[in-house]
Amino acid sequence: MIYLRDIEIFVATAEAGSLSEAARQLDLTPAAASASLKRLERELHVALFVRSTRSLRLTQEGEVYLQHCRQGLHAFAEGRSLLAGGDATVRGTLQISLPSDLGRNVVLPWLDDFQTRYPQLQIRVQLSDRIAGVFRQPIDIALRYGLPPDSNLVVLPVAPANRRVLCAAPAYLARAGTPKTPTALIGHNCLCFLLGDSVHDRWRFTRGGRDEAVRVRGDRVADDGDAVRRWALAGRGIAYKSALDVADDLRAGRLIALCTDWQGEPAPLNLVCADRRQINPAVRELRAFLAERCAALPAALAGALP
Repeated sequence: MIYLRDIEIFVATAEAGSLSEAARQLDLTPAAASASLKRLERELHVALFVRSTRSLRLTQEGEVYLQHCRQGLHAFAEGRSLLAGGDATVRGTLQISLPSDLGRNVVLPWLDDFQTRYPQLQIRVQLSDRIAGVFRQPIDIALRYGLPPDSNLVVLPVAPANRRVLCAAPAYLARAGTPKTPTALIGHNCLCFLLGDSVHDRWRFTRGGRDEAVRVRGDRVADDGDAVRRWALAGRGIAYKSALDVADDLRAGRLIALCTDWQGEPAPLNLVCADRRQINPAVRELRAFLAERCAALPAALAGALP
């Protein structure tokens, strides 16, 4: 017989990548967690993990079984929620992937308020600028800029009108001068971001129906949006960031918006998931909450622009 608790321990171990960490999270002894996994493997007649003294990784069979276990646990949680308080109850665990910059510097403090509003909800956060593999990774929902390349994913708009903003620190502008037009960026050190395997070094702008694209260059590239923002704040060059990422920096004067008579390229913010059945009460409430908070940031941003 396969026990639900054994499946929970298996999933927790796979997500933590450590038996001892999973045991700690579930308030078990490592010995009890190890016995649970061995019992599950005996019932299935397969090895779910390859174990060594320093590492623990899933076998191919474990990878396959993990996907079904996650779906089953999600279904059990939904059923428990319905019985406990109806479809409007916000409870359980919400696993969310956030962009590194927006997530770390903006959304994490918001989530404190969200959990205060819904104290029965537990949140697990993953910070990454990679397009989250929502079919493979242990998350329920991903917050991402732009539309996902996979058209089968479900997209819930959060800030559809968001755009990029050209900006730099006062120290950099005092040293290198202030570009007045996008084409003037060619003579400046531009801080670029790595999107997938490609450097985002072709920056696009619009004014009066006219489009302008500039191929920029710089001495720094990062696959982490927070790193690009930190470089800009340190006066290392010019950044082309989401308005949501830098609204507080612009308002405080830590960064200065440039070429403000030109409109930056679109950077819509969306919640993305693999299946509409994942849009539970927690996801619906989170979407409304984030949309409300994001809507307030452009107002602050507008006050920071010349």
